[in-house]
Amino acid sequence: MRFIAILFFMFITLVDAKELQPTHVYTGSGAVTDLVYQDGLLYSATAEGAVDIFNTKEQNLTQTITVPRIKDFTGEEVNAKVYSVDIVDAKIMIVSQGKMGYRRVHIFEQNTLTEIISTAKSFTIAKAKFVDANTLLIALLSNELILYDIKNDKSLYREQIAGSKFSNFALNEDKTQVIIADESGDMKLINVKDGKMIKEIKGQNLDNVFQVDFKNKTIVTAGQDRRCAVYGTEDSRAYYKQASFLIYSVGLSPSAKLAGFASDENNNVTIFNTQTKSDLYKLGNHKMTLTNILFINEEELFTSSDSKEINYWRL
Repeated sequence: MRFIAILFFMFITLVDAKELQPTHVYTGSGAVTDLVYQDGLLYSATAEGAVDIFNTKEQNLTQTITVPRIKDFTGEEVNAKVYSVDIVDAKIMIVSQGKMGYRRVHIFEQNTLTEIISTAKSFTIAKAKFVDANTLLIALLSNELILYDIKNDKSLYREQIAGSKFSNFALNEDKTQVIIADESGDMKLINVKDGKMIKEIKGQNLDNVFQVDFKNKTIVTAGQDRRCAVYGTEDSRAYYKQASFLIYSVGLSPSAKLAGFASDENNNVTIFNTQTKSDLYKLGNHKMTLTNILFINEEELFTSSDSKEINYWRL
């Protein structure tokens, strides 16, 4: 009887997960590495040395920002992969590949691209985001966190978060806290102001966490162990959803009532209710490994992969 009950539960879950097709598909200049949305514009960082800007109301590509090319080990000029993009007060921040394995940072403002951090600083930047118009939060592959003063060109602090290799971070809404994910599978909740650890959050992931999101005091993870974990930062919530394949990408809606994760080897995304744990939607049409799941509200989101296509979904 117990076996029958389990089968029935699995059947109900599959029936309830409605399969959707994207409402619109955007095509950019290269494989998408990072996505940011603001005021009707979608900013897409690509592996081909560019940031594509799409007008989501007109559903077209309005501008492409390219960063300077670099020389590879043979001396040939190649496109510099863009790792991270962000925007604040009409300033677009771009982290891209530099020489000797180091990374550089540019600011694009008033149609001018300015390098603010060169490879001379020897930063192996994995991800960076604005804290405000003059301050960047930078994570290095070595799992060091840097709060960087753009105007005065200096680090306000440089803190070693853990010994494990950095994977991903996500800021909360007011950018006072950041959750750090790394190879250990344990999350570190950090105070952005001073880089000090508030607490460690663990128990659900057993291995490397590829990606993390953090909204409305809720954390969701994408695990190498095929677990999409959900934690509450101010309550005792802690559970995981099991996938059939490595989970490379994850995202939360603004309220954190909905979460999406790359749930199988066919690059489908499962959207589920974080409170009831029930699967709601299955999103397909991804040709390659998922890189981003970006909710813009409770009913709309974008998904991207290691391809030029970005899918827009209305749930």
